[in-house]
Amino acid sequence: MRATQFEFRFRLVIGFLLYVLGFWAPWARYLGGSGRVSTTWLELSGAIASAHWLSLGTTTILVTVIALLCAIIGTIFRVWGTAYLGTAIVHDTSMHGTGVVAAGPYRYARNPLYMGTFLFSIAISVLMPPSGAIFFLVAQAVFYYRLILGEEAYLAAQQGEAYLAYKQKVPRLWRGLRARVPASPARPQWITSLLAESYYISFTACFATLAWRYDSYLLIKCIIICFGASLVIRAILPQTSKHD
Repeated sequence: MRATQFEFRFRLVIGFLLYVLGFWAPWARYLGGSGRVSTTWLELSGAIASAHWLSLGTTTILVTVIALLCAIIGTIFRVWGTAYLGTAIVHDTSMHGTGVVAAGPYRYARNPLYMGTFLFSIAISVLMPPSGAIFFLVAQAVFYYRLILGEEAYLAAQQGEAYLAYKQKVPRLWRGLRARVPASPARPQWITSLLAESYYISFTACFATLAWRYDSYLLIKCIIICFGASLVIRAILPQTSKHD
């Protein structure tokens, strides 16, 4: 069930392909008849409003606010986790297992980066067709779970008892506000983390600013621009880390 080294190495490419399939949703676009598809944003708002719980205007605002909160919280997890783990390790195509990082968010959960990415993906999914959004979120959940299992096996093999003791104390995913282990010595790299996670930061800013126009096509253009700019920024960031 765990991911292979190939999947870990090309996780960015695989993630990109999941984005493409989620937005494209060829099964709905070409097999559904009309060739035109709506967005989860509109369909979900309409479905809630049709139940006569709230007006369409109110439900649209509610869905937008929930999506924005997911983007914000997901971005916080990404920036926080990257600051303590190090940008070079986060973006490397190889796994690292030289030591246990038990600082920052890693005192509360073992996988804050994957949690942040998935929460952020919930915000992205509202811009997709409904079937594309379902596929995107399910496929991401399965893919990230496989990556987590692969990393756990690798870290256990590399670090032995040190990682197993950490694994026993700290849950795989976030379960509360109580830190599970004492903080290990670590100085967060906030500047490089903010630069490395520029895609999440910039799109969240775009969503917070432009979502109230309810223009999904405009926000999709923002995704493309933010993602492209983040690749350029990542390419010029230092490729070494204090954890190497």
